[in-house]
Amino acid sequence: MFEELDDYRKKVRDFGLSEFTEDLIDRYDKTEEYPDDIRLKALKSGLIDMSNPAKILISIEELCRIDAGLGIAATIPYFGGEVIMLYGNEKQKRILNDVYSGKYILGLGVTEPSGGSDVAGLKTTAKKIGDKYVINGSKMFISNGGIADYIVLLARTSDEENKHHGLTTFLINTKSPGFEANKLHGKLGVRATNTAELKFNNLEVSVDDVIGEVGQGFYYIMTFFNISRIYVAAQALGIARGALDKILEFVKNNNIKDEYTMFKVSDVSTRIEASRQLTYNAASYLFKFDPKPALTSMAKVYAGETAVYASELAMELTKNDHKTQRFFRNAKIMEIWEGTSEIEKLIISRQILKGGN
Repeated sequence: MFEELDDYRKKVRDFGLSEFTEDLIDRYDKTEEYPDDIRLKALKSGLIDMSNPAKILISIEELCRIDAGLGIAATIPYFGGEVIMLYGNEKQKRILNDVYSGKYILGLGVTEPSGGSDVAGLKTTAKKIGDKYVINGSKMFISNGGIADYIVLLARTSDEENKHHGLTTFLINTKSPGFEANKLHGKLGVRATNTAELKFNNLEVSVDDVIGEVGQGFYYIMTFFNISRIYVAAQALGIARGALDKILEFVKNNNIKDEYTMFKVSDVSTRIEASRQLTYNAASYLFKFDPKPALTSMAKVYAGETAVYASELAMELTKNDHKTQRFFRNAKIMEIWEGTSEIEKLIISRQILKGGN
């Protein structure tokens, strides 16, 4: 599947090397602005083909190999679209088509200030009053939160003994009265992406804005995470490969041949290859509509840890060169978003213990 896309991979890398100049990378890392021109250029160049998930995975990997800030900024405006694609109504799918064409930007509102990993414990409420839902609450660390035109939102619509029940997904127009987004500043890494706190103060939506069935939102979001974790693994794989590029460049330019460094180069290269095999194997099942949750989590957690390991070595060898520092700063989020490494390991163990894969 992926070998057939070698020409496409080269096209993506050529685009990234041409457009992601060091001056541009530095600029957006320092200003923390969102590079909308990069988003539109990537779309116009044919690098964002949401009808082909294998191409999206390659685009993410190759662009993050050059710079994760710009790479993720170019590929994340469609975040949450799979929820609409799988469960949305016709009106919502028309909006999704406009997202895919570049007219709108989409975001996903799940994480809350009181706890990111406990999805079922969220406190944002959507109370039905007549033919409307009134939404109150807040979300934190929301990608695209300050620039999105629409947000796929998870909120509690009823109190159930089983807290996984009673959650519902909505498609929220961010121009609606009662919506507020506050951009977060001073992030450790991926600073070119937009991250925000969202607040909902008596925001009203219609019953037509419900995505799928009322009360099924938790399960929709878990299905989405099983998809999105593959793309995070690709982000991490790209960062790890980019860090290795820096390591190899430094070692060759300085004619370094000591045993310690050779062992470290070997370790990083081996971990990257293992991450690649895990990521692409998990993706092959997902793209055949037969996801393996344990394998998906293995790919995400191992690739994330490999990105950190590779970037730490790059910093060590280059004496904290600012370029390798940036790789490290970008790598750390890979162990956190879309499920922390600890959460991923719990998923893996539970799946294995019940005989799943």
